[in-house]
Amino acid sequence: MIEIVDKVECCGCGSCANACPSGCVNMKEDEEGFLYPIIDDFNKCIKCNICSKVCPVKNLKKEESFIQKGYLVQHCDEQIRKESTAGGAFTAIAQYVIECGGVVFGAAYDDQLQVVHMAAEDIESLKKFRNSKYVQSNTKYTYREAEQYLKEGRLVCYSGTPCQIEGLKAYLRREYDNLITVDVVCHAVPSPLIWNKYLEMQKEKLGKKITNIRFRDKYYGYKYSAMVITGGENNQELYARGVDSDQMLRAFFSNICDRPSCYNCSFKKRYRVSDFTIWDCFTVYSFSKELDDDKGTTRVLIHSSKGQEVFDKIKSRLRYLEVLPEKLTDGVKEMFQSVEMNPKRQQFFSDAKTKSGKELFEEYFPCSMKVVAERFIRVFCAKTGIYSAMKRVYKSIVKK
Repeated sequence: MIEIVDKVECCGCGSCANACPSGCVNMKEDEEGFLYPIIDDFNKCIKCNICSKVCPVKNLKKEESFIQKGYLVQHCDEQIRKESTAGGAFTAIAQYVIECGGVVFGAAYDDQLQVVHMAAEDIESLKKFRNSKYVQSNTKYTYREAEQYLKEGRLVCYSGTPCQIEGLKAYLRREYDNLITVDVVCHAVPSPLIWNKYLEMQKEKLGKKITNIRFRDKYYGYKYSAMVITGGENNQELYARGVDSDQMLRAFFSNICDRPSCYNCSFKKRYRVSDFTIWDCFTVYSFSKELDDDKGTTRVLIHSSKGQEVFDKIKSRLRYLEVLPEKLTDGVKEMFQSVEMNPKRQQFFSDAKTKSGKELFEEYFPCSMKVVAERFIRVFCAKTGIYSAMKRVYKSIVKK
């Protein structure tokens, strides 16, 4: 049976709970808000050990090199690209699957703004998957759902973090020709508990019902993305702050609220089990001046012949540029390196137990004069159209 002795050894994918034939393994929140497998009733356990056999961490696959293809991608539909975190590549893949009568799984908000995995079977429903959500999603029993659709012969696309995709593959224990997998290059996954503290704070500050939150909105452009909150009676924009001043984004990039396994991630690598790996391309100018329009570009790394076949079928929807995989992945720390734990992490979670959301975030991420000044400068540069150029100059100085 599965037993988590060190929390670093569990990525929370839920493969074990999905696979348990007797239903005695369930994912339960710990004091930090992360999900871990718990055996509720040892009398129900039949000692089959399937839960351990399908754990992607316990059964880590050795990385082996193979031929890959790399692309820069922008969806031709400008509205889709605007709504997407980057260039809309995932939507293009998902559209193809839906048009083939298939099912798409991805991370979305439920009615309580909790991040969960769910299915979509029509084009309109794909909207809920667009835009990043910097919170660990609950996969629930979507591995089982995906398996059922696969056995029925339907085309299935499943997207998620690298650990979630490896968890799905481990759960299935066989290859399916009708399965397309897409992993997103992952910085790390923050705690749902801290996300709820943020929601609590924003509801108090805004005083209105929140209907949607976009982590990576192009409010100021792609290269200076913002957290945007909508709500109220007319579902209008209530709040917009950049990475410099939004407290949840600041917490995310400070590595203070990530899952323990993220500090020693087993899935940071170039050669992956998915068909596609997708992520941002803020430095699109170093590849193509024509694609550098500050509206979003996706890097796409293709790992399989199946992935290439799908790409060839969807490329009429895209503006794209083929790039050598070595160049596409060069310098991408998030692909290869785990984040470093913030030294204040333990105290931060300890305080999260007793403090309100407002108290917590204002203590650790106060709106200081430095924060206000940085925000003013960034917004000024974005509104005057010089943000990209200034960011490029800054990066060249830092490199020196």
